[in-house]
Amino acid sequence: MNPALTDRVLAKLDCGEVAADRDGLGRLYAAWCRKVPFDNVRKLIHVRGGDPAPLPGDTPEDFFEGWLAHGAGGTCWAGNGALHALLTALGFQAERAVATMMVAPDLPPNHGSVVVTADGERWVVDASILHGEPLPMRPGEEAAIDHPAWGVRGYWADGQFRIRWRNLLTGGAPLDCGFNAVGADADEFRRRHEATRAWSPFNFGVCLNLLRGDRRVGAANGQVARFGDDGTVHARAVDLDQRRRFLVEEAGMSEELVARLPDDLPFAPPPRP
Repeated sequence: MNPALTDRVLAKLDCGEVAADRDGLGRLYAAWCRKVPFDNVRKLIHVRGGDPAPLPGDTPEDFFEGWLAHGAGGTCWAGNGALHALLTALGFQAERAVATMMVAPDLPPNHGSVVVTADGERWVVDASILHGEPLPMRPGEEAAIDHPAWGVRGYWADGQFRIRWRNLLTGGAPLDCGFNAVGADADEFRRRHEATRAWSPFNFGVCLNLLRGDRRVGAANGQVARFGDDGTVHARAVDLDQRRRFLVEEAGMSEELVARLPDDLPFAPPPRP
């Protein structure tokens, strides 16, 4: 990332001066979780329009220009690739991680994340799960972020670090994310991102995750929802116009972008090999 773009991103994040230590990481990540959504809005427009160009957010520069202009984020490979680029530009020892959202048994890796070493410890900062503060990744130890709306638990199973979290795609039920490897390069993130063009659970309907105050807002499965500060999920089905209003009013996206959003399609399972 060039310094001018880095400065523009930090100004919009409004997180103050960021030192490359645990405190600085905490301030930056807290701001990210409240201002940079995990969402597939730009991707839906791109894929459903048959655009053969690289997917939106395929480079950190494209990701951040889209966010600065329209308030949109991206899906895991794009969002975590951009977060990694910002962290390294600020002097953090950050690494891309390849993980698996364990929505079914024996899945191959399907998720990108970020692991940062700060103050002598490893911390997960995930641009999709958005757990509000860095989660320690200490060998053999459990960890937790205790918050009713976005709290997560980190634990080890079969030698693998996993994060258990609640999300709207599973109706608020817990979902585990297992870390397969730490240290992927940019080309691997791009390849895995491009592979989602043909099929992805995020190619059918709007999905979003974002922290707002003491609650979490989101969209999935034709619904918009809020995880309240007491942990309850309040979801309602919405039509296309209501989805567009939600994205503008709740997620802060531009009307210009949201006007191009296509309607949801029925979900289809992945093609058989």
